[in-house]
This record gives sequence, structure tokens and C-alpha cells, in this order.
Amino acid sequence: MKYKALIIDDEPPARSIVKAYLKKHQEIDVVGECANGFEAIKAIKEKQPQLLFLDIQMPKVTGLELLEVIDEPVQVVFTTAYDQYALKAFELNAVDYLLKPFDESRFDGAVEKVLGKLQSGQSSNNTNIEQMQNENTELLERIVVKKGTKLEVIDLNHLWYIEAQDDYVMLYSEKGHHLKSKTMKYFEEHLPADQFVRIHRSYIINVDKIKALEPYDKDTYLAIIHPDCKLKVSRTGYKKLKEKMDF
Repeated sequence: MKYKALIIDDEPPARSIVKAYLKKHQEIDVVGECANGFEAIKAIKEKQPQLLFLDIQMPKVTGLELLEVIDEPVQVVFTTAYDQYALKAFELNAVDYLLKPFDESRFDGAVEKVLGKLQSGQSSNNTNIEQMQNENTELLERIVVKKGTKLEVIDLNHLWYIEAQDDYVMLYSEKGHHLKSKTMKYFEEHLPADQFVRIHRSYIINVDKIKALEPYDKDTYLAIIHPDCKLKVSRTGYKKLKEKMDF
């Protein structure tokens, strides 16, 4: 049986090396190359690969951001020049990784490992990849969402608020609203605290978007983003806003 592979890397020489090393692996058929996440999301939908050779640090959309929004089950071999990501992947046994520059022997070992998983029918590693993202302490600078078969990048300055939706969240921004498979806790920990405040168990708000606060009932308020968007503020949330907005 042949397995379809997609190579995703913004550097053409890096893609060429992976493609050259794969020539002797007859079980793998390279069905495409992508230079960025925007090309990749379309190719994954169209080609339905079982395996990705994926660079982590790419402009506009990183490899981890891409994995957040794909629904298709895939096995992943990370290719990265940043060993902190590689070590985390290794610790979690989420995927194999190739630390650039890598030689053919190291590449062959990664391929054999992934082929073993594919041939045994093991499921993809999305759960562990999500664990990697949750354990990453770096603050978000943007949020990547999927709209149909396309990716959209939401700048945090354009994000209005986040609403809890069971195991998901709904993001409201200038680009509309998008459902994201993340928790409120994740965003509370990964958004800049000087800009975003959890005002209620159901809402995290961009304080720069608050036009006014008005009383709602005893000890609660409404945060006004625009006339048609008013969010309930809890007593605790109001205290946080007072500290943040200095009023």
C-alpha cells in the first residue's frame, strides 16, 4: 500500500531535500509541496494525505497553527531548526521530528517510525499536539481560524471578545465570528493580560474595544462594544476591569 505525503515548508531547498530523501521509500507517494499554511490547508483537503512533513516556523501561519485547524487525521513529521519544539515533540512522543540540518540516515529513521504507525493503523497525534500548544508559555500574537477550506489570521487588535461554547469558544472580530476548538482557560493563559480580561465565566473581552460600562442589576454591569453588542460583567470581572482601565 502507498501512503500519500505532503511536504510543507517555506524554503524551497528544504522541500527539495525531503523530496530527494523520499525517492527510495517506495511506500510513500509525494502528492504535493506547499510553501505556506494557506496553500497547505487547500492541498490537505484536496489530496487527503496520510502524512505531512511539516516545518514549524513559517511566516504568516506556523506549522502548529496549521495543525490546530485541520480536521483530517494525519501523521506528522516535524522539520524544524528550533530544538525547543523538537524536544517537546520527542518528550510527548506526539510525532517524530527532524532537526535541521538533518542527514539521510536520521530522515530514514523518522520515516520508518511513521510508516510503522501508518501500517499498524494507529490514530493521528492531534491530542498530543494540542498538549504541546497548551504547555507552550509564549503569548499569542494572532489567532488562526478556518473558514471553509481557507485559513484566516485574526490580529489580536481586531478581536472583540471570546465566548465560551461548551468544549469550544466563539471568536468575535472584525472578520465575523469563528468557532475554535480551544478552551477559555487556554485563551486566558495565552492572551496578553494587559489587553484581554475575563469579565465573566462566559466572556473574555478586548478592553480596547469597550466603549462604555453600564449598570445591569445588583453588582453586575454590561460592557458595551457597540449598540448591538453588550456583554454581562460579573462582580469579579468588574474588579478586574477597574484595575485594568483605571477608573
